[in-house]
Amino acid sequence: MSKISKAAKAVKKLDTGNVIRAIVRSGQAAPGPPLGPILGQKGIPIGQFCKDFNEKTKELKDGIPLPIKIHVKPDRTYDLTIGQPTVSYFLKQAAGIAKGAGKTGHETAGMVSVRAVYEIAQVKAQDECFKMRNASLETVVKSIIGSACSLGIKSVCIPLIFQCALNGLTHNVVQRGGGGAAHSCGGKKREVWTVIKKLRKQA
Repeated sequence: MSKISKAAKAVKKLDTGNVIRAIVRSGQAAPGPPLGPILGQKGIPIGQFCKDFNEKTKELKDGIPLPIKIHVKPDRTYDLTIGQPTVSYFLKQAAGIAKGAGKTGHETAGMVSVRAVYEIAQVKAQDECFKMRNASLETVVKSIIGSACSLGIKSVCIPLIFQCALNGLTHNVVQRGGGGAAHSCGGKKREVWTVIKKLRKQA
């Protein structure tokens, strides 16, 4: 499958035909595929859209993947909604890695603290997909842990974080490497949530 074909799959259109969802990198909207042809079909000037998006994201570091929603109006104008960076972006930044594991379940790409998972969850809980479902923070946390697992990112040793929480300390240091200090993502969601509840009480 070509790179263009793969990129085209990143653009999701709703059945209504007037809403386009995509992930576009901050400051890097360009007229080419996959977004350009789709906007062209809707009669939206792609050059104007790129200028609009890049202007709205100019304060951000270039290249951050941002979910967007474009509501196309009958007069071919549009409303642009830009969401928070993707979960995978936050996790990779917290773990200090550029990409996830090549073989999920067989490689460890990096490690993040439970505190980092908690902080990411607080941000992503504001996403439309979670707010529409009135999702609890626990649900958001479990979703993030699932994403971490698919990227080959493990959470740092539970007892260490738990002790920090009990002592009222801020454990915001991302730890990397050293498989012996981490738990596998699988089957640890309840343990992570137990620690996060302790951290919430300390906030």
